[in-house]
Amino acid sequence: MKAMVGRTVVAEAESEAVVSIEGNVYFPPDAVAVGALRHSPTPYTCPWKGRAQYHDVVAGETILRDGAWSYPNIKESAATRVGYDFSGYVAFDARQVRIEN
Repeated sequence: MKAMVGRTVVAEAESEAVVSIEGNVYFPPDAVAVGALRHSPTPYTCPWKGRAQYHDVVAGETILRDGAWSYPNIKESAATRVGYDFSGYVAFDARQVRIEN
């Protein structure tokens, strides 16, 4: 699977390596292109996953504010609910980043 901004691949992983949660595709941290994410100060806490870390997505001259997020330390109950520890996995805002199979 690929996360794309225009023609730029910002993340790529085999389908078996990604995790789908609530309609979002979460890529393993090592699947994200170097330099594609920049820390965002936007705060958010999911009631069942825990505290999120937002990221701006950088693709050449294009910067997508809060275009991605991850949960660095998910709640144990979230891993149980999903059946997988997705701590650090990165999801992309489908309104800004195209996800392809």
